[in-house]
Amino acid sequence: MNQPTTLPTVMTMDEYLAYDDGTDTRYELVNGELVEMPPESPANCNLARFLWVELLKFFPVTMISYKDLEIEVTGGRATCRLPDLVVHTEASRDSLTGSRRNTLTRDLPPPALVIEIVSPGTPHRNRDYRYKRTEYAARAIAEYWIVDPETRQITVCEWVEGQYEDIVFAGDTVLRSPLISQWSLTPNQIFNLQTATP
Repeated sequence: MNQPTTLPTVMTMDEYLAYDDGTDTRYELVNGELVEMPPESPANCNLARFLWVELLKFFPVTMISYKDLEIEVTGGRATCRLPDLVVHTEASRDSLTGSRRNTLTRDLPPPALVIEIVSPGTPHRNRDYRYKRTEYAARAIAEYWIVDPETRQITVCEWVEGQYEDIVFAGDTVLRSPLISQWSLTPNQIFNLQTATP
């Protein structure tokens, strides 16, 4: 008879990468602790899919990850994030060729863009605006979008000389992205899930 596996109180990155509980449960590793990622709200899932479709207008499908790429970030203890959307650089995409797991460990190149859609509630807001912002900056990810349905704002964080500089976009102001110069949608159009009329 198999004995249930006892998880260590604090996991290392190697333990996390080897962990398999035999389910389809999605996890993040946060300061060495395994954190279950529950399903998002239908509204946030629709928003993520909408942004994925918009990104496909600018990048091949092989350059975009949709809720399926882990990124190891720096911290006091092992931390691995699971962003909503990621746009690769050629180097980060190519570094995963032949890997058995879709994980950008710290020894691999960072992606070009990470997008997180904020879930309601203070802990989620702190996670996306404070902790992930610091972690992604330390990982030298060139651009980080914080998409906030509650405030109907999108914060574009651009990596400049080791830290992020933020610009907040709201209403009918066209979002400006250093990575996607042809981007033409406003936050209102994004949150209303409609594209601009040609």
